[in-house]
Order: sequence, then structure tokens, then C-alpha cells
Amino acid sequence: MTCDSAADLDRHFMLRAVALSKERMEANLGGPFGAVIVRDGAILAEGWNEVTSSLDPTAHAEVVAIRRACEAVGSFSLQGATLYTSCEPCPMCLAAAYWARVSRLVYANTRDEAASIGFDDAFLYDEMPKAPLARNLASAHLPLEEARAVFELWRIKPDKIPY
Repeated sequence: MTCDSAADLDRHFMLRAVALSKERMEANLGGPFGAVIVRDGAILAEGWNEVTSSLDPTAHAEVVAIRRACEAVGSFSLQGATLYTSCEPCPMCLAAAYWARVSRLVYANTRDEAASIGFDDAFLYDEMPKAPLARNLASAHLPLEEARAVFELWRIKPDKIPY
């Protein structure tokens, strides 16, 4: 592969994410979403939407690609990597990218374009900033000393791996 500029490189990897979205959608593996994670010019992992084929509502293209990339590099951190995705990530996928410490995100379709074909995440974006008890999902806060004790054990654990 020869790319003359960063824009050419972005286009190259984005076209792969889009190809994955089309191929896997046409194979009835899930919705029209694909993702590629790249570091130092090399693909670490690819992912596509597997929600309906794996019966896993968290198996979005970005999450699948993040899981595979982390496994491939043997780390929970993808610092220095770029996530190319065929669509602007939903709140879950965006949070996963932050948790994985992805350094850069490049996306093709927007969330408004996704909404126009039946993938509307507006409700989730609206729910996230609300206080827990004000959200649509019935929630209850049940503080337990036992739960606090586990947090305290973590706080003082000398061999923990911080993340």
C-alpha cells in the first residue's frame, strides 16, 4: 500500500471499515457498521456489527474491534491507535474508545444519518447526562458497607494494575 498523505491513509483504512460494513451486512451478520483499528500504519483488528448474529447487544463494530485489538496487542490500552468506523459511534462505543485510550477517531456516516435508517441513538445521548434516578431505566441506589469494603480493598491493594 502506498499512501502519499495522512488523508490518503485515512481514506484507505476508512474504505476498509466501509467494506466490512457492507460485506457483513450482506452476509446477515448484523447492521451496516464496520470498524478498523490501526497503529503505526498496520491494522491491529477489524470488527463489524454482530448484534443479531451473536445475540449480543454490545457487539457493535467498534466494541468488537476494540476487544480484538486489545487481545492482539496484549493490553487494555490502544494508545497511539486510530479507530476508523463507518459511522459516528453510539454512546457505548464512544465510551469504549475512551476506556481503551484510542488516540484518534475517524468516522464516515453521522449519527443523524444512522437515525434516518433506523439506528437512532438520540435517546441514549439524552439519557446519559441525567441523574441516575431521573433516567428512564428504573434504578435504585442501595448502598452497602460490603460494597464500600471492596472498594477500600482495591484502594489499598499493592499489586493492582491501575487503569
